Amino acid sequence: MDYLTSMEMSKVWGISSRRVSLLCSEGRVAGAEKKGKTWLIPKEAKKPEDPRRIKKQGEQVNE
Repeated sequence: MDYLTSMEMSKVWGISSRRVSLLCSEGRVAGAEKKGKTWLIPKEAKKPEDPRRIKKQGEQVNE
């Protein structure tokens, strides 16, 4: 399985590396592993939904 660091994944997901690390530490990224100070995230991992964004019935949220 190929892994990316939090810095690399931040570029893929379009968010800060600090936010990626926080999501990993909260257990919201499936398959993320911590090696030393570095988070290793599976290349195929999906970006977790933002709970602050609420979809209204029939409305689509663009990512």
